[in-house]
Amino acid sequence: MKNLLLLVVFLISGMSFAQDGVSVSGNTVSMREIPPTWPGCTGSELKKKNCFNQKLAQHIGKNFKFPKEYKAEDKGTKVIVTFIINEEGKPEIKEVTGGKPYLQEEAKRNILQIPEMKPGMLGGKPRAIQYKVPFNF
Repeated sequence: MKNLLLLVVFLISGMSFAQDGVSVSGNTVSMREIPPTWPGCTGSELKKKNCFNQKLAQHIGKNFKFPKEYKAEDKGTKVIVTFIINEEGKPEIKEVTGGKPYLQEEAKRNILQIPEMKPGMLGGKPRAIQYKVPFNF
């Protein structure tokens, strides 16, 4: 009886320390990626994700500047920035494609000004999460 009671207490205490995004079903362990959280975003995971997208769009619009080298022929140019929010919650540029170098530099500058945030998680540990953002000049 003591062994059974000890086993029940052990299982209950183990469940109370379960990590967000980790579920166990029979012999299968599933881990769900949890996206980074932008400063000031709260609520459910879906609300935080929607808030992240809104804040990112606001950030890009607010901090966007046309480079002094910009010409009429650059109109309609698309630059795509691939970046991560790293394990520390900071942005890092991984790749920039399209457009001229001065347009790419402006897109990178804008992304690197993203504020530090709570990093994404996988299995209860910080994880870098990748994003792609198009800039239409």
